[in-house]
Amino acid sequence: MDTTRNQLLEAWMYEHGHSSSTLAGALNSALERLTGRPGRFDGRTVREWRSGRARWPHAATRRALEDVTGLSPAALGFVPRGRAPSAPAPPEEDPMKRRSIVAGTVAVVAAAAAPGNAAARRIGMSDIERLQRTFADVIASDHRHGGQVAIERRAVALATEALNLQNAGSATQRVRSSLYACAASFRSSAMWAAIDGRRYSEAVGHMREAQALAELSGDQAIKFRIWSHAGSLYRHMGRPADAAAANDVARGLYITRRDPLFASLGIARQMAIQGVMQDRSGLRRAYDQAQEAMDRADPGAYRPVWLLAFYDEAELHSLALSAHLSLGDYPAAEYHAHRSLAALRPYMLRSRAITTSRLAHAQLAQGDPDAATRTAMTVSKDAATHHARVSRMLQEFGSALRATAPGSPTAHAWTEHTAAWRATT
Repeated sequence: MDTTRNQLLEAWMYEHGHSSSTLAGALNSALERLTGRPGRFDGRTVREWRSGRARWPHAATRRALEDVTGLSPAALGFVPRGRAPSAPAPPEEDPMKRRSIVAGTVAVVAAAAAPGNAAARRIGMSDIERLQRTFADVIASDHRHGGQVAIERRAVALATEALNLQNAGSATQRVRSSLYACAASFRSSAMWAAIDGRRYSEAVGHMREAQALAELSGDQAIKFRIWSHAGSLYRHMGRPADAAAANDVARGLYITRRDPLFASLGIARQMAIQGVMQDRSGLRRAYDQAQEAMDRADPGAYRPVWLLAFYDEAELHSLALSAHLSLGDYPAAEYHAHRSLAALRPYMLRSRAITTSRLAHAQLAQGDPDAATRTAMTVSKDAATHHARVSRMLQEFGSALRATAPGSPTAHAWTEHTAAWRATT
């Protein structure tokens, strides 16, 4: 049996820092993703491939190799059964010469995987999964901090990375659509970070990019997210008619008929717009409809990470809180604030700061400056000084407190409290 060493595989492993054992581990994970069953590769298997004793792996193994390396089996030096190797084995008695051969082959493999030779670089679902894991990190960072320019810039960079993969090699239509969806998702996160940071002109630019990418992807979930965010953007910009129109586009998508949780979120965000438009009767109906749709949603259904990360009872009550504050119904606003805070997940630090600030406003508007000030003082210093929306709400709270109780010990305590914030930033 011809046992010509597989120099292309060895070169790829050398370039990417893999030992036989670490490559076997990566292949086991890839096979489980592809088939649902864990692989049983070990270092001995890979050494068999490297030595040339095993020249053509089974079909599932070849798929796993493509998933891990991004290269076809032929580009990795494997030879189908019955076909002779294309070149004789080089002499191996000289270690220095051996290292030169490997280094030269690395250059060949790198050239084959470069964007200029797209046929050799296969973009697959493993690339999509990597981007989606990164997207989950962006979402988590947003819920901890929110509104930060750094989050916005990182999301834009990741959207560019996803688009660059479109030109990095060959891919199926499914993969290409998923890449556009990933890019749209990152752009929509950049858009939300800009909205949250009150950088509205930047948010509009991200929105337009995200909408175009979402159309290319054909992904209903990301289209919903972008148009729903557009409604929030226009509401914050003081354009309620445009906000309602954008939210109507989101609510008109097929996904809201297929999944009641999307329908619930669309109705809940409509509530916030109705509050600005002073639509009291419509707001009451909308809350009941949003709650009913949420109750109908299948908790076990697959949904994108961005939706699962934030939309629940706490967010529904938060949007109702925002709506009733705008409407001037402060007792109802306080009720929804307490319900939201009780249901908030621990990592929702930004949402907790926003809801607490709104609760302080609702309490102050009902004539209880002492309780309102105690509430406002529980907002973390980090959120109060680094989150644009929270900072703005607390500045407005201070102005309203001084107008309501000028010269009072409570107003003086609030002034000292905020001065301490500023002194330590």
